[in-house]
Amino acid sequence: KKDSHTAKIILINNRSVSASLHVEITEGCRLPVLRKNQVNEDEWPLAEILSVKDILGKKLYYVHYIDFNKRLDEWVTPDRLDIKKLQFPKKEAKTPMKDGLPGSRPSSPERDVVRESTLQPCCDSRRRNGIPPLQWQRYTEYHMQLFTNLHHVQTASATSRGKTLPTPKRKAESVSLATQVTAVTPVPSLPSSAEASQASVYPAMRDSSFSIKSRDEHEPLASLTTVRNDCDSQDSSDGIPSAPRMTGSLVSDRSHDDIVTRMKNIECIELGRHRLKPWYFSPYPQELTSLLILYLCEFCLKYLKSLKCLQRHLTKCNLRHPPGNEIYRKGTISFFEIDGRKNKAYSQNLCLLAKCFLDHKTLYYDTDPFLFYVMTEYDSKGFHIVGYFSKEKESTEDYNVACILTLPPYQRRGYGKLLIEFSYELSKVEGKTGTPEKPLSDLGLLSYRSYWSQTILEILMDLKSENGERPQITINEISEITSVKKEDVISTLQYLNLINYYKGQYILTLSEDIVEGHERAMQKRHLRIDPKCLHFTPKDWSKRGKW
Repeated sequence: KKDSHTAKIILINNRSVSASLHVEITEGCRLPVLRKNQVNEDEWPLAEILSVKDILGKKLYYVHYIDFNKRLDEWVTPDRLDIKKLQFPKKEAKTPMKDGLPGSRPSSPERDVVRESTLQPCCDSRRRNGIPPLQWQRYTEYHMQLFTNLHHVQTASATSRGKTLPTPKRKAESVSLATQVTAVTPVPSLPSSAEASQASVYPAMRDSSFSIKSRDEHEPLASLTTVRNDCDSQDSSDGIPSAPRMTGSLVSDRSHDDIVTRMKNIECIELGRHRLKPWYFSPYPQELTSLLILYLCEFCLKYLKSLKCLQRHLTKCNLRHPPGNEIYRKGTISFFEIDGRKNKAYSQNLCLLAKCFLDHKTLYYDTDPFLFYVMTEYDSKGFHIVGYFSKEKESTEDYNVACILTLPPYQRRGYGKLLIEFSYELSKVEGKTGTPEKPLSDLGLLSYRSYWSQTILEILMDLKSENGERPQITINEISEITSVKKEDVISTLQYLNLINYYKGQYILTLSEDIVEGHERAMQKRHLRIDPKCLHFTPKDWSKRGKW
């Protein structure tokens, strides 16, 4: 009797599995998907199906994890899908017409949670998804290998929504530096992954923020108070513009995103001794997207379809460093300045590579308005690219960086801060203050906040008192010393919760936790820019003849 009862349970389970296998999961469906979190534990976050493909009867699903960064999107096998909680997208209903004009439609369709009993069987079709016949054999062989590998869930880190502080616009006030700790009423700050990772370095910033009060009314200014920002994790407080500026801005216009640009199209890139796994879509030629590996020359960044083509190219390529002028060298680190007009092919190839790891920027084939500063590491074989940043030749909004990227093999080694520091050294030589173009990516926001914090704290801790009085410094003076824009200085002081209003004046309070955290962070920061090694003469790009 017990055996017959067990047999019934097994039979029912087999029927449910069989029903699950016959469910047609289409683009737009949502359901929980199995993945590993940061501590290598199983979790089932909600994901959206962006694409489905059939390889020799085996289905693969390209999923985007809701509220996770797009770099974690991946192809998964059916055994990682929780069919029981499948949500089918409803058809978008048209809103009532007004004056004969079509009304707006909802931005995201409502979804029905479909129970197992209502699941409909699907036809077993084996479509080739538009792949040309000549590429089908190579395509199927590769994806069969991919299918077997995907049974092992890969570890990936989830990133939460990035948030930043508004940039206030008002005249700088003189503030005095108080070394003792004063009591401050905490105001809830913006929780984010960036803040959580810095909490060990700056403990005081963990749960508090503040509002600057005016001298007369002693009321918080609305433009300086902390605000909630529920944008995508890629975005900063400036939000996403409705359209990119036509003066050279690289800000992405998300309104024209389609299903093609939402999916990674390059599987793997071989660059020198490194193999890189792209995070995002990049508009490489369509015929290269079906390759197992895309090969790049690490010196001229030309893309090639096979290792044999790369070896043939290397016999002809005479470059052993990026084109342009070497304007900085110390030890094995060098920076090259590249004009987007004079070296157009290299600049376009650099943008194509960078787009694989930058989702919030678009790509212009007109690189004329930009300068590119490429950081390299030198060895006996040549100068190997580590990262780069670009800037407009003429910026009406004081941007000193348009795009900035450290390649994945060199991340978490201090090169990001070195790139940022170098951009501000150039601004110092130009006699200007600068700021990065918004929005910043989540990793970019983290790097800039850390750099601004360390740079400003370094200045404040070096101040010395005169005649036994507390040292004084103005926001303008901090901005002039560091070339950091005033708005960024104020937002950083606010982020660190340093400014307080006391007895009719602003004071900066540095707690022991802040000081100790800063000293620990500076001990780990070994890479620094030496201004003596910089050989740079700024040009007046307002004269078109210099373009």
